[in-house]
Amino acid sequence: MSQKRALLIIGGGIAAYKSLELIRRLKERGIAVRVVMTQAAQQFVTPLAAGALVGERVFTDLFDQVQEFDVGHIRLARECELIIVAPATADLMAKAANGLANDLASAVLLATDKPVLMAPAMNPHMWAHAATRRNFARLQADGLRFVGPNEGEMAEKGERGLGRMAEPEEIRDAALALLVDGPLKGKRALITAGPTLESIDPVRFISNRSSGKQGYAIAAALADLGADVTLVSGPTGLPAPQGVTRVSVETAREMLIACEDALPADVAVCVAAVADWRPERTASAKLKKDKSGIPSISLTENPDILATLSKAKKKRPRLVIGFAAETDHVEEHARAKIAKKGCDWIVANDVSGDVMGGDENAVMLIAKNRTETWPRMAKGSVAKKLAEEIAKALEAKAPRK
Repeated sequence: MSQKRALLIIGGGIAAYKSLELIRRLKERGIAVRVVMTQAAQQFVTPLAAGALVGERVFTDLFDQVQEFDVGHIRLARECELIIVAPATADLMAKAANGLANDLASAVLLATDKPVLMAPAMNPHMWAHAATRRNFARLQADGLRFVGPNEGEMAEKGERGLGRMAEPEEIRDAALALLVDGPLKGKRALITAGPTLESIDPVRFISNRSSGKQGYAIAAALADLGADVTLVSGPTGLPAPQGVTRVSVETAREMLIACEDALPADVAVCVAAVADWRPERTASAKLKKDKSGIPSISLTENPDILATLSKAKKKRPRLVIGFAAETDHVEEHARAKIAKKGCDWIVANDVSGDVMGGDENAVMLIAKNRTETWPRMAKGSVAKKLAEEIAKALEAKAPRK
C-alpha cells in the first residue's frame, strides 16, 4: 500500500516497552511513525530509544518553543491518517473521555479529526473500576476504536486478570484495518437514525421510542469499511461517529428532505423510528387542562421515507434497506413490509423486550428470496455484520468492466 502515516502516543505504563516493538511492526508494513510520549511514559522507555526507531525526534512537551511557534500539537494531530495510543492508561482514557488537554498527548487527542485506536493497559482492578468503565463507554460512543485489553499475568507479583495491553502484532493488525482502504471505498451511504418529533404544541409532541444507537452503529460500521456516510438523525443524545457527516432534523418531513438532499447514494439504510402521524395543526400556545375538557387532536399521515426512497424513479439507491420493529409475527410483518415499501431488504427485530434504548439486538435479515436469523449480540456487532453484508451485495451488483 502507499505509505500511510501514524502518530503513536505512548502512555505511562509498564507496557510502554511493547511500544518499541510496535514501532518496528508498523514500519515493517510501510507505515511512517511519529511518536508522542507522556512524561510518565519517559519513566519506562526513553525518547532516545523511540526516536532511534522512528528516525526523528520524539515529541514530549506541549510548550516546546521550537514546535509550538506554529501550533505544533495541531500539526501532529492532523499530519497523519491514524492516531494509536499504546499503552492507553486509565489516566489517558479519562482525559480523552472528558476533553482535558493539559499535556501534549491529551491536546493532540482533543485536536484531531483522524481515527483513534486505543490499546488499554492497566491493573485489572483499574480496568474494572466504574470510572474506567464509564470512560471506556464514552470513548466508544465518541467513535474511538479499541484493541484489547487481554487477560494474563500482570507486572505486579501474583496479579492476573483482564488488563494486559494487546500484543504489538494485534495492535498493528487493528491499525492496518483502519489504514487500508475498505471494500466500500468510493461508495456513498445514507443512514437514518433516532426518533422524529411531531409537535402538538410548544411543549408536547408525538414520537417513537428510539435511542438511535443501532443507526449510529451502522453509520460507524459503514464508515469503517471506507464508505462516505451521511447520517440523517432525529433528536438523540449521541455524538456523531468519526468520519460520518451528520444532518440533524426533528420532524419526518425534515428527515425526508434531508434524505433526498443526500442522494445519490449506493445504499440507504432506514433505521429511524419515524412517527407515522403528526398533528394536523400545531397549537401556537400550550394547551391548558381546564373546564373545556380534553382537547381533540386531528392527525394526518407523515411521508413514508422508506417507500419514497425505494420507489424513486430517479436517484434510487442500488440497495435500500428498511428496519421493522415488531412486537409479534416478526417475519410475517417484515415480508409484508418489503412488498409494500418496495425495498430490497428488511432488518426485522422483536422490540417487545429491552431492545429500545438497550445495547443489544436480535434481528432477522430478510430479502425477497432468503431469511437469516442472527443471534442476540451487541448493536455494534449487528452493525458490523450488516455492513459486511452490504459490502458483499454492492460488490455483486457492481457493473462488470
